[in-house]
Amino acid sequence: MTGGLLLSGAIAALFATALPAHDPSSAIVDPPPDKIVINVATVNGSGCPAGTAAVAVSPDNTAFTVTYSDYLAQVGGNSDPTAFRKNCQLNLVVAVPGGFTYAIASADYRGFASLKAGATSTEKASYYFQGSSNTASITHPFRGPLDDNWQATDTTEWAQLVWAPCGVQRNFNINTEIRVNAGTSAPSSTSFMTMDSTDGELSTIYHLAWKECPAS
Repeated sequence: MTGGLLLSGAIAALFATALPAHDPSSAIVDPPPDKIVINVATVNGSGCPAGTAAVAVSPDNTAFTVTYSDYLAQVGGNSDPTAFRKNCQLNLVVAVPGGFTYAIASADYRGFASLKAGATSTEKASYYFQGSSNTASITHPFRGPLDDNWQATDTTEWAQLVWAPCGVQRNFNINTEIRVNAGTSAPSSTSFMTMDSTDGELSTIYHLAWKECPAS
């Protein structure tokens, strides 16, 4: 899947989560007035087969959302032995207005989990810029019994934000994973976890921080 997509009004209401407070001396600025365009260079992984992941940008340039339609991991019952873990790596080309750079300040993940008593699951995400050795990874655990929607938030302190290099085009990579472990649950029972948007309401949201690049 390729192409830059702009956020529709129906999803815009999802971008109400505020970013963490920051130090005024850190040179953080308001989002640039020009629109950013995010192109999906590649989408790879067992959790996002071709055509099942879509990216959209918020009207105020402070966030983008990724929507999945086939991202499910499960164990037990008649589950495929390899279905316990699913992943998806997004390689994004971000067209940034001149004179600005960005960082991922926080990310909100949503989905549904049906875990029997004794079963567990995890959601993990890793972030890095192409060619950079700096990789941030955060894991969120869940434990059964659970049969409900779930949400997890990754937040980075302003002092630890990793900024895209100024004046250089570096693709941004996001690698997510969901994993389900049967644990002590009955072998005949099925536990599963999704990160998806089959009803158009569940999605993954990434919040952007902005600052001006130093004058060359």
